[in-house]
Amino acid sequence: MKKILVIFLMSFLFGCQNHKNEAQSNSVSMQTKNSISQVLKENGHLTINERIELYKQLKDKEPKAYNFENKDEITMYGYGLLWENNPKEALEVFKLIVEQFPDWYNAYDSLGEAYFNLNEMDLALKNYEKSLAMNPDNFNAEDMIERIKFPYKKPITPAEKFAKVYSVEDYKADLDELANKLLEVHPNALKFISKEDFWETVDEKKASISQNTTYAEFSWHCREIISNINCSHTSSNFTMDWDPLPIALLFPLDVRCINNRLYVIDACTNTNKISVSDEITKINGLSVQDIVAEIYDHIPSQGHIETYKRHQFNYWATGMIPYALNFPKTYTIQIEGQQELITLNPLDAYPSFKEPFSKPCPDDLCLDFKDAKTAVLTISSFNYYPWNNLNEFKDFIDNSFQKINKRNISNVIIDLRFNGGGSPESSIHLLKYLMDKPFQYFSSSHSYSTGKGAHQPYKNNYKGKLYFLIDGNGNSTTGHFMALAKYHKLGIIIGEELGSNQFCTAGQTVLRLKNTKFQYDVANSTSKVLVTGLDDSRGILPDYEVVQPIEDYLNNHDSVKEFAYKLINKH
Repeated sequence: MKKILVIFLMSFLFGCQNHKNEAQSNSVSMQTKNSISQVLKENGHLTINERIELYKQLKDKEPKAYNFENKDEITMYGYGLLWENNPKEALEVFKLIVEQFPDWYNAYDSLGEAYFNLNEMDLALKNYEKSLAMNPDNFNAEDMIERIKFPYKKPITPAEKFAKVYSVEDYKADLDELANKLLEVHPNALKFISKEDFWETVDEKKASISQNTTYAEFSWHCREIISNINCSHTSSNFTMDWDPLPIALLFPLDVRCINNRLYVIDACTNTNKISVSDEITKINGLSVQDIVAEIYDHIPSQGHIETYKRHQFNYWATGMIPYALNFPKTYTIQIEGQQELITLNPLDAYPSFKEPFSKPCPDDLCLDFKDAKTAVLTISSFNYYPWNNLNEFKDFIDNSFQKINKRNISNVIIDLRFNGGGSPESSIHLLKYLMDKPFQYFSSSHSYSTGKGAHQPYKNNYKGKLYFLIDGNGNSTTGHFMALAKYHKLGIIIGEELGSNQFCTAGQTVLRLKNTKFQYDVANSTSKVLVTGLDDSRGILPDYEVVQPIEDYLNNHDSVKEFAYKLINKH
C-alpha cells in the first residue's frame, strides 16, 4: 500500500502526456504527443499480451507520435491494473517497463510488487534487491526485503515511534542528511531563502537536540527545515504526525484562523465552558499570534504565500497546536473580553474534520445555473490523468459548455476553490474553451511534451464574461491555470490570494532519513507556464479580495460567491 501511495505522489505532477481531442481541436501542435497509456486503456478488450504487442508495434512504426519516453505514465497504467485486482496483467506491464527501461530502479521495484501480490516471494525478493542495489535511497524496497525475509517481525507502531528517543548523534546525522538532500534534489532549493539562512536554521535545530528529544519533537524540527525551501511540493504528510498523537494530547477545540484571529467553531467536550464563535486570544499563556506564527514556520507553501498555510492550519489545528506547544498535558485558554482563564477538558474521541462551509457541489465537478444568464462551473480538482480518468474530465467540460452555449449564458463563474491541482492536460482542455487565440502553456524550456507548441482554442469556445473564485487551497496546476487566466485577462478574479502561481517546482522524490526513518517528499523538476510580469513569491492575486468571515463557517454561508453574484448584477 505504501508503494502505491509513493508512486501516486511521484506522478502527481510528472506531466502525463496529452491525448488530443480529435473532434473539437482545430489543430494540434506537431510537438504534442499522444498518450500511449490512454491507447492501452481504450483497447482494454484485448488480452494483456495483445496490448503489449500493440505497444511494441506503435513504438516501432510511430515512435514520435506517442510518449514512449514517459516511464512514469506507463508505470501508472500498470498500477491501475494492480488496483483493479489484475495482478497478472500488471505483472506483464511491469515486465514490459523493465524491458524498455532496464536501467531504472523503479521498474524492478514495481515488478517486485507485482510478484509480491502474486505470492511469488523469491522473484519479488530478487527484484526488490536489484532495485535497492541500483538506488540505495529506495526505502520501499528496503522495507519489502525486510518484510519478505522476516514475515513475523512486528513493526514499530506509530504510537511507539511517537515517544521513541534516538541518540543525539543519530538525530544530528539525520538533520544533516535532510538538509543536504533538499539542496541536492530540489532544483530551486535556494530560490526563496539564502544558503546562509538555510544552514543557520539547520544549526539551530541541531543545537536544540538533547538526550531526551523524542521522535515527535524531532519531526517538528524537520518540518521547519523543509518549510524553509518554500515549496508546496516539498513536504512531509502531516497525517504521519497526526496518527500517533494520543487523544489526550490533542487541542480539544475545533478552531478557525481568520485575519490572524482564532475562533471556536466547535467546543467539542467543552460546551459547558466555551461558546461557538468565541475568540481565543491566548493558549497556555502564549498569544495566538505567536503560536500561529510558529506553526506557519512549519508549513511548506509556494514562495511566501500565507493563505495556503492558513488553510492547512485550519484543517490540522487540533494536531498542530500540540506540536507547537511541545505537547502539554492540559490546555488553558483566554477568551477575548474575559479575564478568567479556562482550563479545557480533553477530547474523548478523535475529532471529525470540517470543511469551511458545505460545498454546494457534492462532487469535484458540477454545473449549476443560477438563472437564465448565469452559470456556475465548479472545478474542485484537476486530478484527471491520461492513464486514469482524463476522459471523465473532458466529457464533463465538453457537455457543460455545450449546455452553456445552447442556453446563451452570458456569465460563467468558474469556482476553483479547494482545488489542489492535478494534470496539465485537464487545465489545457478547460483553457481551450476560454481562450480566443492560440496559447502556449508551459515555457519553451519545459520538458513536458503536452505543454510545448501552440494550443488552439475550440471552435465552440465560450465568448461571454468569466468570473473566477479562488482561495489559498489552490495549489499546483491550479496556479498554472490561474496564472494564464490572469495574464490573458480572461475574466474577473474574486476571493483571496491563491495558494500557488505560475512557477511550480514539480515532481516528487520520496526520501527517508537513515536513522529515524522520517519520510519526506522533495520536488525534483521545475514547472513554469509561459507568462511574464507575475511575482514568483506570491500567489495569483484577486481583482477583488473577499475573505470569508467567521459567520460563513457557522452559518454555512458563502460570501465569495455572493459577492460574485452582486458584481454580475451590478455589471
